[in-house]
Order: sequence, then structure tokens, then C-alpha cells
Amino acid sequence: MTFRPKFVSFDCHGTMIYFDMAGAARDHYADQLSPEGMEAFIENFSAYRLDEVLHDFKPYAEVVHNALQRTCKRNNIAFDPAVAEDIYNRVPTWGPNPDVPAGLARVAKEFPLVALTNSMNAQIPHNIAKLGAPIAHVLTAESAGAYKPHMRAFEYMFDTLNCGPEDFLHVSSSFRYDLMTAHDLGITNKVWVNRGHEPANPYYGYTEIADISGLPGVLGL
Repeated sequence: MTFRPKFVSFDCHGTMIYFDMAGAARDHYADQLSPEGMEAFIENFSAYRLDEVLHDFKPYAEVVHNALQRTCKRNNIAFDPAVAEDIYNRVPTWGPNPDVPAGLARVAKEFPLVALTNSMNAQIPHNIAKLGAPIAHVLTAESAGAYKPHMRAFEYMFDTLNCGPEDFLHVSSSFRYDLMTAHDLGITNKVWVNRGHEPANPYYGYTEIADISGLPGVLGL
């Protein structure tokens, strides 16, 4: 029998939204680095952003600032705070991956959607408005006081919706930000959207789809 969750929760940036931190970094630094050096810079920037959210909560502008500063130091490039500010200000302008609106809208007709997002309250409405589907609940890291992969972010979702892990199907393209923590908290129904961010890891128990066009089928739609 197909599982029918009370809620379909999902990661926003990277999974649904085309989170173009790589493009933003290239715009500012490609003329200072070799192609190989640029790819290393992008990987470093991603790694430092993850490390920054593992600490106590701070505004996402500080996450970007600190991660970029550390990346520049590692790559022997001068750090300019104005570049970090520009990259942060681009976030609300980014829209969905092309496969998202149709697939998400199909699911939204049958299940309430929950965005569990490492976002700030002032920025995320701009991204949500571009998804092309009604989102019943938007739960941010700012409101939770914690970024994923902290358990507190997921616990905030459980408490806010008065539900437990058994009531959710959680959808993400990231093991490190979402699916590992979801597994540890007992969310047994998970979908990994394989966008090439990370390698497969079957230990964590999920249904794999290539993009959001496959999500309705997972739910028997």
C-alpha cells in the first residue's frame, strides 16, 4: 500500500530552488582563478557554509559572510565583505529547478506541503512564491533557532504541526543537511532527489527520484 503522509515536507534551497551559489561565486572570482581553481573554490565555499550552520544559530547573512571569508583565505584571494553581501542578496531572486512547479503542484492537490528551510523569514517568501504550488507551512531556520542538519530544526516542525516523524514524507537532495538527521529522528519515509550534490547512501533508507516529476508517483498519484 502506498504511504499517505499527513504532510509532505521538503528542503527548499537546492532541492526545489536552484540554489546558485556556484554561479554567484563564479561571477565574482572566475577572473582570479583557473578553471580548476574555481571548482575548488566552489567546493570549499559549500563546505564552509555547512560548517557555519553547525554552530549556534546566526543570521544567514553571517553564514555566507563567514563561509566566503574562510574560502577566500584558503584560496589566497582577498576577501571583500561587499561580495558576501551581494551573494546573500541574490538568494531571494532564485527560482525553482525546471522540474519543480508541475510535480509539486500535482502533489499539493492531495497533500499539504511543508517547506523546512535553512532560510531567513524576510527572504524565503520570495523563493516560495516562485515554486508554482501552494505551500501550507513555511518553517524557517530563523523561526526554529537552528539550521538543518540540527535536530532542533526538525523538532520545531514536529512541534509546530503537532505531529511525529511517522506523519511525514520528507524530500531532499541532501543527505548531510536533511536525510541523515531525518533518519536519526525516525522519519522512515524519505525521498532523495538525486541532483548530483552527493553520492547515494542506501543505509539511510529512501526512495530515489531523478527530479520532482517523480514525486507524484512515489505517493501513488
